Amino acid sequence: MKYQKLFTPMTIGSITVKNRFAMAPMGPLGLSDSDGGFNQRGIDYYVERAKGGTGLIMTGVTFADDDVEQHGLPNCPSPTHNPIQFIRTAREMTERIHAYNAKIFLQMSAGFGRVTIPTNLGEIPPVAPSEIQHRWLDKTCRALTVEEIHHIVKQFGNGAYNAKRAGFDGIQIHAVHEGYLLDQFAISLFNHRTDEYGGSLENRLRFAKEIVEEIHQRCGEDFPVTLRFSLKSFIKDLRDGALPGEEFEEKGRDIEEGIAAAKMLVSYGYCALDVDVGTYDAWWWNHPPMYIEKGPYRPYAKIVKENVDVPVFCAGRMDNPDMALAAIEDGTCDIISLGRPLLADPDYVNKLRRGDIQDIRPCLSCQEGCMGRIQEYSALNCAVNPQACRERYTAYRPVIGAPKNVLIVGGGVAGLEAARVLAIRGHHVSLVEATDRLGGNLIPGGAPSFKEDDHLLVKWYEYQMKKLKVDVTLNKKVTREEVLAHNYDSVIIATGSTPKRFSLGHDETTYSAEDVLNKKVDPGQNVAVIGGGLVGCELAIALKDEGRNVALVEALDKILALNGPLCAANKEMLERLVPYKDVQMYTSSQAKAYDGKTLTITTPDGEKQLPADSVVLAVGYKEEASLYESLQFDVPDIHLLGDARKVSNIMYAIWDAFEVANSL
Repeated sequence: MKYQKLFTPMTIGSITVKNRFAMAPMGPLGLSDSDGGFNQRGIDYYVERAKGGTGLIMTGVTFADDDVEQHGLPNCPSPTHNPIQFIRTAREMTERIHAYNAKIFLQMSAGFGRVTIPTNLGEIPPVAPSEIQHRWLDKTCRALTVEEIHHIVKQFGNGAYNAKRAGFDGIQIHAVHEGYLLDQFAISLFNHRTDEYGGSLENRLRFAKEIVEEIHQRCGEDFPVTLRFSLKSFIKDLRDGALPGEEFEEKGRDIEEGIAAAKMLVSYGYCALDVDVGTYDAWWWNHPPMYIEKGPYRPYAKIVKENVDVPVFCAGRMDNPDMALAAIEDGTCDIISLGRPLLADPDYVNKLRRGDIQDIRPCLSCQEGCMGRIQEYSALNCAVNPQACRERYTAYRPVIGAPKNVLIVGGGVAGLEAARVLAIRGHHVSLVEATDRLGGNLIPGGAPSFKEDDHLLVKWYEYQMKKLKVDVTLNKKVTREEVLAHNYDSVIIATGSTPKRFSLGHDETTYSAEDVLNKKVDPGQNVAVIGGGLVGCELAIALKDEGRNVALVEALDKILALNGPLCAANKEMLERLVPYKDVQMYTSSQAKAYDGKTLTITTPDGEKQLPADSVVLAVGYKEEASLYESLQFDVPDIHLLGDARKVSNIMYAIWDAFEVANSL
């Protein structure tokens, strides 16, 4: 067994985990009942990952206290809000998880401080170690009093005691990591106190020290307490983070101080460190988008591992099993933490164990269903897995009566998801695609090197079509007459979208972004990209990485000006990457004419001529629903899905397809 070392036991404090996989903590928004216990969604969600083979489940953040800092409880579970309800519901969950020989730790937080989500604040002043600027709002935070610190510490003891009664195997403290409240105390940039909680590193870590001591005093020394820990902050200044490879002066915690802090924290009684880097001022590090290489925390986890004698966890796009195995073998870490990959596929670990890697549904690092929906709707989900956090309510529905014969027109992601779900349920599915391959817009979308997981998702769907024996026909354009000639019970039209185009005067070398990304044309050395949305920005970076000269022209006053489909963490990194990659940017500018060699644009500073071997249009897509429109009154049961219905993002293409296909 190639990956056998990933399935050897590991001891953390007084407990033994059956393998080297942990479910990384992710905010459990939407997983609480009205009294701060776990609702059925939350219980099913965590149990499903234990059933899928994960050795150690880390819950998302729960708050030790809601008096000092308001969190809008119970929007997520809390061990202190209503202890009886928490213990009752959590006990059901931990007992079910233990049935799969898995362990579960409760993650508890001191609070968010200056990074509190604005929608949770209202008119209440945010708290922090000192009077410092809030991360998101133009507000000054209020400094915590010593009495409030002592109160929070006491609540950690209460919460951990309740967690132990509820059957949890240990605690993870959230966190001297990512710039949350405990981390703000630990970092001198945020902590200007002159009392026993400020000044020296020892004083700045006193809050974290008192927490672990309080928990051990209440729960015993043999009750494991681990810590989420960021070795380095990557802060250039307040609200200003560094990009990978960027030279800068660290204003937060640098590696030298991080090593010292790690040693001290272990000496205080933390029995494992869950290592990453970054803060919310550089939050793409802690929530790495596809623009950050896989496994970005590995060098930092190894530094910590070489300096402490407790187990080290490493997360951060560690879903490549060869990378995970190498990290265990070379001493980078002891535990591989999978967060978003377990949202995408709760059975990741079991599939890997039996060698069925091609059946693992890949995470795209798009953050649309996880971070994006947490920010916007206080709900944890997954873009590629509509069942995540909704396992019971989106279970595959058994077919009632005879299976249906269903035609799906279009082999993009919406058509593929519909085919997969229908086939799982037992219907007979025929899928017809007009081009020579499946995948639709995922093919050009996944062309840049940093979008490799898009193509992995296409391969996963191709495997599902074969596994489920879906009848797939390529290179065939379906006509209205052909549909009507067959007696299909249901027809799904998922014909996608086409790139918007317009003429600037030289159409021969005016290309669509799709054709450039698919390598159907060579754009030349000097390329002008029109459109500063997601496609245009990613294309500009990809072309720069190929060594081309790129100018990006956007009519609005900034790139990525419209919210569109992009999660804020991804968006902020991409906004900074474009100028960092030395792409020429022209905002509030419009293309006027192109003669095959020069693109004329109007800018706030007047007219400019840009050398351009080609002009590439990245100005959006339009729905292609003509087949549906020709059939909608002639087919009794017909559905329109994906971009053909409304140009959107991959999440809604998949979710809508799942919803419809699970109801036919």
